[in-house]
Amino acid sequence: MSAPSRFDRGHTDDLMSFLTASPSPYHAVANAAERLEKAGFRQVAETDAWDGSTGGKYVLRGGAIIAWYVPEGAAPHTPFRIVGAHTDSPNLRVKPLPDLGAHGWRQVAVEIYGGPLMNSWLDRDLGLAGRLTLRDGSTRLVNVDRPLLRVPQLAIHLDRSASSEGLKLDKQRHLQPIWGLGNDVRDGDLISFLEEETGIGAGEVTGWDLMTHSVEPPAYLGRDRELVAGPRMDNLLSVHAGAAALAAIAGGEDLPCIPVLAAFDHEENGSQSDTGADGPLLGSVLERSVFARGGSYEDRARAFAGTVCLSSDTGHAVHPNYAERHDPTHHPRVNGGPILKVNVNNRYATDGSGRAVFTAACEKADVPFQHFVSNNSMPCGTTIGPITAARHGIRTVDIGVAILSMHSARELCGADDPHLLTNALVAFLEG
Repeated sequence: MSAPSRFDRGHTDDLMSFLTASPSPYHAVANAAERLEKAGFRQVAETDAWDGSTGGKYVLRGGAIIAWYVPEGAAPHTPFRIVGAHTDSPNLRVKPLPDLGAHGWRQVAVEIYGGPLMNSWLDRDLGLAGRLTLRDGSTRLVNVDRPLLRVPQLAIHLDRSASSEGLKLDKQRHLQPIWGLGNDVRDGDLISFLEEETGIGAGEVTGWDLMTHSVEPPAYLGRDRELVAGPRMDNLLSVHAGAAALAAIAGGEDLPCIPVLAAFDHEENGSQSDTGADGPLLGSVLERSVFARGGSYEDRARAFAGTVCLSSDTGHAVHPNYAERHDPTHHPRVNGGPILKVNVNNRYATDGSGRAVFTAACEKADVPFQHFVSNNSMPCGTTIGPITAARHGIRTVDIGVAILSMHSARELCGADDPHLLTNALVAFLEG
């Protein structure tokens, strides 16, 4: 593979479009599937019997997608090469009884999802997106991508201590957005509004999974436009890179492995769901792929033993205003290439053998890479990496892209890093 062209922003432009079009995990997997369909992949239903045919296939379940490509001649015991990621991001999510208000204001009741930087959601124009479930059991995606809601901050005149002691937010009282005026708040107002927006018959919506998103589009930033500001980079940046890498190698018939994209939901709150990395979805799909090609349990064991997963998630670039919060000898920088994430207490799954796999991929792609470890005095975050390794017995390596403002409503990355990551993933998936 030739060296990536710096300042070739076509991939980053496409990432920005992907971020805009994916305000919820359900939209993210639909958009990833659309990209894979263009590369020849086809959806298979979990409720159908699977055959052992070659080519690209994918499974959708809620906010998760598992996609894989079976080359000609793949044996039942052929190992997998997996790019793992997650589709969810911290945000404000609509409660089961969403309609409330006080003092002449109409509001929407929300619950805090994951660990957002709550102040980043204040005084920001918010849209509403997610999934609606109808009486017949079908689902419909909805995206009101215009200024609809706002969480208004208290004026400084009414909270002088905010300047000296810092802003203090109560998750229950201070983060309920407004969306209109009126004293006659009625149950069903919000859902009725969404039924009208999507052309669904009145009273047809019986369930919903809805969340807020900033409607400000991603943008290049800086004197030389070398940075990108945008929402949900943690971790749609990795989902986009993984889908692009898998699509790029589809059609290759001399692959020594079966390349896979596994993008899960619910990483931000522990991954314990039927669409999370701690659920059975990935193992079920991989096993069924082995068995569909005539394999036995022995073949399954052989395939898993030779499998490697790159768990790709964003990490922390060194912050110029808080450099003391970082490890003094490990300072990942934006546009320095992907990061290899290490924690000896297994908050990340990387070990020495995993580092060798990632090093080989980066060298093959001529992509620079960096190292990340946490400051010993700071608790370390985690990813789907250790979960994947422990649940499936699969060798797993934690990597990602270094960003600033992680878990903000609007995050910041280098404009070159997304395509550097993708090139490394292509090399990895090629085996």
